[in-house]
Amino acid sequence: MFSQWATRLNYAIDQVLLHLGLLVLRAGFGLMMLLGHGWDKLIHFGQVREKFPDPIGLGPGISLALCVFAEVFCSALVTIGLLTRLALVPLIINMLVAVMVIHAADEWAKRELACVYLTVYIALMLTGPGMFALDRVLWRRRSVPS
Repeated sequence: MFSQWATRLNYAIDQVLLHLGLLVLRAGFGLMMLLGHGWDKLIHFGQVREKFPDPIGLGPGISLALCVFAEVFCSALVTIGLLTRLALVPLIINMLVAVMVIHAADEWAKRELACVYLTVYIALMLTGPGMFALDRVLWRRRSVPS
């Protein structure tokens, strides 16, 4: 009897720690992208637009707007865990463009940070946001009554 209780307790602790880890990854990388990269582009949009690269041929203004959308708005959604997997799509595309186009000719040290973000975003896409996310609260799966 004690063995069953200990096994269940151990499993419950493992689950809480797993979901806390997903929260730390989601909130940490969401905030780092938002505050470290996107916020500056947003508040200095006019000045940044003039020298922003146009990697996909849409013009610097549209490229910057797409980048700001991903780095600010999608990062905020990932941080709070709302529409997480959907919000990760623009962030993954943004990091793919950064790694494969913008920094393609640069040394590894210049591409590394974009690769780190890309890796975390793909991992979060695969795992989901975890139980400590607004997705979980708002769209809680209800069990079918028996």
